[in-house]
Amino acid sequence: MSIDEVGTFKASDNDRPVLVFDVNETLLDIDALKPLFQSIFGQPNRMREWFAQLILYTQALSLSGRYAPFEALGGGVLRMLGEIHGVTVSNDAVRALGDAVSTLPLHPDVAPALDQLGSAGFRMVTLTNSSGGGGRDPLADARVAHHFEHRFNVAQVGSFKPSPATYQQVTDTLGTMPECCLLIAAHTWDTLGAQAKGWKAALVTRGVNAPLEVENLYRPDFVEVDLARLTSSLISQFRNAT
Repeated sequence: MSIDEVGTFKASDNDRPVLVFDVNETLLDIDALKPLFQSIFGQPNRMREWFAQLILYTQALSLSGRYAPFEALGGGVLRMLGEIHGVTVSNDAVRALGDAVSTLPLHPDVAPALDQLGSAGFRMVTLTNSSGGGGRDPLADARVAHHFEHRFNVAQVGSFKPSPATYQQVTDTLGTMPECCLLIAAHTWDTLGAQAKGWKAALVTRGVNAPLEVENLYRPDFVEVDLARLTSSLISQFRNAT
């Protein structure tokens, strides 16, 4: 499939895709971490620097053929930022970050959207960079985990998104074709990775992200500011699907 063929769903595309949800920032509100970063660095927006660096190093590990759990890497990046900015990051601060990440709240639009999409007949799974082992489960705590027939994480392949293997495990496990999957994510690096594997993709900007408008790059099939608007678009697009 060429880049030109990927841009949008055609009106004849009536079969509902499998919706594959990213978790961190797409479903879970990472802005809840800002008070912790305020207490450590004196600046709440240092959280965004940490998150960007965390994603950078997940991709660096994948490209170099190495792997460490997302949670451990998050603590390491926190210590690294402390050294960069001349701030002592204690063991307690690293533990507090791990606890905060494992108890992130849902964005307010998530639960209603999942209810509507489930009622409309969409199959739904998650695919996250988190390792999925040992800690609390924010989606279970929020009572929305039942919407997902499978919960994929990158520990199963030892590589982070947007590594092709992370998306391949979804189609292999579900026994579906790439074009039958639609990734829903808040990050353009994730939508690009999914589309490179032949998936469709929807970008939920959450008011802090945007498509990457560069010639010959994939553009998401849907771009919406939040999950409520995306849900309306998806249900409208596939209302006649059987």
